[in-house]
Amino acid sequence: MIVADKSETIDFNNTKIAFSDKSSEDLNRAYWLFKIIGNNFLTKVGPGITNTAIKVGLPIYPLIKKTIFAQFCGGESIEECKGTIEKLGKGGIGTILDYSVEGSEEESNFTFTTEEILTTIRRAQHDKHIPLTVFKPTGVGRFGLWEKVSAKAKLTTAEQAEFFKVKARFNQICKLAYDLDVPVMIDAEESWIQGAIDDLALEMMRSYNRERAIVYNTYQLYRNDKLASLKADIYLAETDGFTLGAKLVRGAYMEKERERAAKLGYPSPINVDKAATDADYNSAVEFCIQHINTVSMLAGTHNEQSCTLLVDLLNKHNISRSHPHVFFSQLLGMSDNLSYNLGHSGYNVTKYVPYGPVKEVLPYLFRRAEENTSIAGQTGRELSLIIKEKARRKNANIA
Repeated sequence: MIVADKSETIDFNNTKIAFSDKSSEDLNRAYWLFKIIGNNFLTKVGPGITNTAIKVGLPIYPLIKKTIFAQFCGGESIEECKGTIEKLGKGGIGTILDYSVEGSEEESNFTFTTEEILTTIRRAQHDKHIPLTVFKPTGVGRFGLWEKVSAKAKLTTAEQAEFFKVKARFNQICKLAYDLDVPVMIDAEESWIQGAIDDLALEMMRSYNRERAIVYNTYQLYRNDKLASLKADIYLAETDGFTLGAKLVRGAYMEKERERAAKLGYPSPINVDKAATDADYNSAVEFCIQHINTVSMLAGTHNEQSCTLLVDLLNKHNISRSHPHVFFSQLLGMSDNLSYNLGHSGYNVTKYVPYGPVKEVLPYLFRRAEENTSIAGQTGRELSLIIKEKARRKNANIA
């Protein structure tokens, strides 16, 4: 990895660095993929067409694996992700292996998923290119159970036993992370099941974050209560003597949240507009930097302004680019201009690298495609950078 001079200002428009590990074939595939994703009609009907093709037996999986899967996923297994891990590492970017199989609510599947998460932690133990790991609470416990516990509803005897198993899985994951010194992040879920997750995350932090941040909880700043929640948790950590692990994101369930609030007649938990969300997100970043000795943060964002703000704050407070309490993160296949330029300049930056059987990660892939159309300007930004790099290579006679 080539580390830029400390006085250098990061240029997030530097496509030579952003696409340094992409062949011209990779760029062409990404170009056409984002062109298709940019068509809202195709993105909306795509899942239906794909599911129909699967039902009638068309050989669609190889096509998916060579296109959208290749763009947004590292492989079908941890072993298949090896090339992606190494390629990102050469660009100064860490990998967060994300087992992205969703939707099953059988106990046997929760057990299997837990074992898979434990495997990612063991895989990370001796690999400097995998600095963090992650799991999704609904991957290890039933959605309806999380909802009932979050609502403080009375559990049946069977549900109490079921939730005891969920807590045991949480502890098993976090304890192994502690034993192997591999930080693990707990992803966020919908607001009506998040309360129980937050309580359990703090419980794990009290147990395992005494020496350093091992367990991270996720704060979705598009929620109008999460900035206050983050501040309260940081003050709690200061008082109680543990390090708060905080992954900061804008959020992933906005439309679902608003629709449910309207349907059930309660105030929406979502900020009134994007400007309010941006303000809360940036305030959260600033507050974490002001309390850098108490909180270890990961800024999960594709927003260039938020990345620039964090870079400026580190400079302002004379905090090292490689400070162990500060990470940037983006999703594989998106915003390479942020990830690679940050990595080139010596910042701690990671990519979420989803993996799993093609058939099982289709819900994740469809959501990524939809996200690119819903984030203002995201697809256009990706395309403009790809076009710029294609032109640069053409002018430089680079194949």
